[in-house]
Amino acid sequence: MLNHEAGKTLKQKLPLGMVATKRWLQEQGLSLHYIDNSVRRGALVVAYPGVYHRGEARPNWQGVVASLQQMAKVPVHVGGLSALAVNGVSHFVNKRGNPIINLYSPDKLPAWVNKIDVGATFAWHGTKRLWPESLLLDQSMFRHYEWAKGLPEITYSCAEKAYLEVLNEVPKHVSFEHADALLQGLHNLSPRKLDTLLKNCLNVKVKRLFFWLAERNQQPWFKHLVPTDYDLGSGKRAIAVNGRLESKWQITVPKEM
Repeated sequence: MLNHEAGKTLKQKLPLGMVATKRWLQEQGLSLHYIDNSVRRGALVVAYPGVYHRGEARPNWQGVVASLQQMAKVPVHVGGLSALAVNGVSHFVNKRGNPIINLYSPDKLPAWVNKIDVGATFAWHGTKRLWPESLLLDQSMFRHYEWAKGLPEITYSCAEKAYLEVLNEVPKHVSFEHADALLQGLHNLSPRKLDTLLKNCLNVKVKRLFFWLAERNQQPWFKHLVPTDYDLGSGKRAIAVNGRLESKWQITVPKEM
């Protein structure tokens, strides 16, 4: 590839604000010689060994997510509390330092993701015990966020899927009270999407917790869901430590709730 062609390819494949690995750039047809020369003349900046961004602009967290989604061999999406925030559902603000961006994928994030200073911390959540791969490829369960004009959009969970992802973090990283408060604001969830998600969800705890909270809050969409349509497993599930057993859903919940 001639130098001027390589320059056009670099600008096209690596927009400002995004990052790329050496391997991925080579897969796009750029030679190792061209990449090294670009670093020497400042057209490429080393963000972390083997990871680059264009010299004219530093990457931000949105650019890193868009880059991951472009380069990864398996699906990666913004989910949980982070996706609810993009969907316009407020949650408790993290006032201590950088925001936490929750990323969901079957495979772990590459080590370099949290080595680049983008003013945010990325938290990985494995999906293998939550969603089948078929659901991760179902675009009706995702939304797309344009973070910068003309650049690849970021894929994030729809509100229904994001909320179930939040429930997977109860009680270790999200409190029962927080999950309950979030659901109080989710008046407009789609029963059709919830039905698909609950039928596909691999996690019994998440489904039982969802039905307990949904029944507790009596949102308008709840009456359209029939719990017996879903695999809720058998036996008790201890979720709240030293909690009381909620007999209908066979889960332990905080005594004060």
